[in-house]
Amino acid sequence: MKIYDISQEVFSCCVYPGDPSPERNRMLQIAKGDVCNLTGITMCAHNGTHVDAPYHFVEDGNTIDQVELKRFTGYAYVTFFDGEITAEAAHTIMEKARAADALCKDPADLASNRILVGGKAVVTEEAAKVFVEEKIFLFGNESQTVGPEDAPMAVHKIMLPAQIVLLEGIRLSGVEEGVYLLNAAPLNLGGADGAPCRAILMKDFS
Repeated sequence: MKIYDISQEVFSCCVYPGDPSPERNRMLQIAKGDVCNLTGITMCAHNGTHVDAPYHFVEDGNTIDQVELKRFTGYAYVTFFDGEITAEAAHTIMEKARAADALCKDPADLASNRILVGGKAVVTEEAAKVFVEEKIFLFGNESQTVGPEDAPMAVHKIMLPAQIVLLEGIRLSGVEEGVYLLNAAPLNLGGADGAPCRAILMKDFS
């Protein structure tokens, strides 16, 4: 089993413009005579590698603790794209993902449920509608936001009400296109609009 860590390190991570960066507070230190080392953390729920819950842009949407875990864990399809993902490109991505479903060992859980896109990809509104029509569980990308950085709201307001969770800020360097097992379970932050996660991909080469 090969495991790929596709998460950013928290204290050096990228943050969306205007969001506060994570801060570490060394509350206790053995080197200073304390009984143990103890770290306090201050951060935004959307720093680094994180998941958006519907409540992020939908006032009565599910908060992160209300989203079913199956959306974050299971087979996923990894592909790569640079530029704006048009409706046509989204259809092509889904066609490749469905073809790869044959590699999944659980017929009840398919790679086409979870789409991860590496590269400098930007989801357009038209592409977002395609992913909604396909009823995917999760969409992940390397940017700190799924839509255009200067105007992300429209894409979020298409995908999040459809219960598509957004896994933003992943890192797919060293990962090849194909089918993997994904675990991107977020921290269980009651009532929150999103949460950091330690996202990993697993590949069984046996």
